[in-house]
Amino acid sequence: MSRTLQLAEQLISRPSITPEDAGCLEMLAERLAPLGFACERMDGGPDSFRVHNLWAVRRSGHPAAKTLIFAGHTDVVPTGPVEQWGSPPFTPSYRDGKLFGRGASDMKTSIAAFVVAVEEFLAQQTDTPLDIAFLLTSDEEGPGHDGTKIVCQALHARGEPMDWCIVGEPTAVQQTGDMIKNGRRGSLSGRLTVEGIQGHIAYPQLARNPIHQALPALAELASIEWDQGNAFFPATSWQISNMHGGTGASNVIPGEVVIDFNFRYSTENTAESLKQRVKSVLDRHALEYDLTWSLSGEPFLTTPGDLVHATQQAIRAETGLETELSTSGGTSDGRFIAKVCPQVIELGPPNATIHKIDEHIVVADVEPLKNIYRRVLENLHAQLQSAAAVQGAAA
Repeated sequence: MSRTLQLAEQLISRPSITPEDAGCLEMLAERLAPLGFACERMDGGPDSFRVHNLWAVRRSGHPAAKTLIFAGHTDVVPTGPVEQWGSPPFTPSYRDGKLFGRGASDMKTSIAAFVVAVEEFLAQQTDTPLDIAFLLTSDEEGPGHDGTKIVCQALHARGEPMDWCIVGEPTAVQQTGDMIKNGRRGSLSGRLTVEGIQGHIAYPQLARNPIHQALPALAELASIEWDQGNAFFPATSWQISNMHGGTGASNVIPGEVVIDFNFRYSTENTAESLKQRVKSVLDRHALEYDLTWSLSGEPFLTTPGDLVHATQQAIRAETGLETELSTSGGTSDGRFIAKVCPQVIELGPPNATIHKIDEHIVVADVEPLKNIYRRVLENLHAQLQSAAAVQGAAA
């Protein structure tokens, strides 16, 4: 069995449901420390929801060094009905060439591949201008308030260098390496409460139906072309997720209706611009309303540069694939890291079974993933050495 699979098994066997870490970070720190990593716990949150965070960094001491961060999460979503699993969710199990267990795909195998890739790289390159760091949290699947977000804020405040970051989220479609995320859409949610006057349905003249009043405005919002997207992002989408109105009785006009909606938006818009456009529609329809907003994450984009090119080369060399750049899917902790690190991508195994019963990863995808991470390290190392040689010759 490969060292990557062995470490993945050790991580999967720990029931680290958000915000629990179940000792994963301590085990990883013990493995990284002998490689020269300074390991710092940066836990956060109240005692009732304590979030476990690890920042581990190995500085090379080279004057022209740059830092590559491997970022991820040790927490997993709940298992769902255990009796529906083909094997216990926190007992790593193999069937039909697949490793089963909660976190196998999202994203404990990626973390295992990170660590083994770094071990192999440092065994080959004892003197490298590449600084390497790990940013790991137990609160990516939960609220995300006291995980990667607060660690990034603290690291930025003290001036920690951060140049490149690979987030180990499962991004592949069919096989490891066929897709990487070089950005994500923003997510902005709203709760709209439209006020009316409750009354008997037989006497509408004595009431005011907020559902009837809201519908024209909702229809207009649904028909708006918010933008056309761009070369990296699809067009911004506005969708209603829930609508609640009425008392449950068939003869009562409701006094209010509550509409939940969400924007998944591109870099062609901002949260503020979308808020203003929604408000203008509601005001034009003369609604009596209350509107509250929740911003889950702003969009981020890494245009092709050093990190994307190094990753494309690594995938091509390992798998022969020409990887697809994508910004599809939901949000990730990359949205926090992108605020303090100029180049952020997501690269991991296939995502078809994440959060599902019988989550698994195909064993044949594991070693290529580790090798891609190692090749990215080698490519960035070569870039820095080449740049140093050019500077030395010019001097």
